[in-house]
Amino acid sequence: MEHYKSVHPLKYYQDYLAHDIRPDGRGLNKFRNVAINVDSISSANGSTIVRIGNTCVVCGIKGELGPPKAEEPQNGFLIINVDLPPLCSSQFRPGPPSEKAQALTAYINNIAQRSNIIDLKNLCIEADKLVWTVYCDIVCLNYDGSVVDACLASLIGSILSVTLPKVHYNAETSVISVDEDIPIPLTVLCKPIATSFAIFNDDIILADPCGEEESLSNGTVTVIIANDELHSIHKPGGNTLSEQQIQKCTSEAKERTILIYKLIQAAMKQR
Repeated sequence: MEHYKSVHPLKYYQDYLAHDIRPDGRGLNKFRNVAINVDSISSANGSTIVRIGNTCVVCGIKGELGPPKAEEPQNGFLIINVDLPPLCSSQFRPGPPSEKAQALTAYINNIAQRSNIIDLKNLCIEADKLVWTVYCDIVCLNYDGSVVDACLASLIGSILSVTLPKVHYNAETSVISVDEDIPIPLTVLCKPIATSFAIFNDDIILADPCGEEESLSNGTVTVIIANDELHSIHKPGGNTLSEQQIQKCTSEAKERTILIYKLIQAAMKQR
């Protein structure tokens, strides 16, 4: 079987899918197990590790004080970066960020901006003088499919766990004092969660694809659910899905989002 799989990987998968099962034993609509751990990095203001099957992602958040933009004097900054290092998969090489890492960073930043995860005005200490910059660094430790799902879940878990110290700014003397004994959590307005699907032969949809399934599929579709409502659907290229297929993916994504919320809440209670 291993020899057959290495010579004809697509045919190998299609033989399984013809019987409504996948090589790893999952049904077509079956998701992998999810594990979430919050506040695992003591040096960060907030952190979360998310494991989806073999995919593992860690997000760490640090807050820094600095001046705001001149055109937005009352707004702080939320800066998200995704790193796909060589250690997570053999498809990535040392050096500058890969195109996949850059695209993933842009995509998650776009979701954060459009969904307004946090009100940037709440990061303001003194208008036109001092604001918080919240740096969110997401690092993939093992890449095995549905990385967008893991990245976004780790980001939301980390933002929910963040506490920043109380800051006082003297406008007359420009003196900044930080009180570490008064931790202040971020006000989270929106919690977008991603659920990915792979498309085979334009009519078979696999929930939560592994890395091999993503590489052999005709394309992927990612459904973003935020606050129990459909936020967006991302499908780069490929044939158009039917309305019934989109509704099915959206329905499954909503159910999975509820599970992710519960896992994050449970992890928050255990920290």
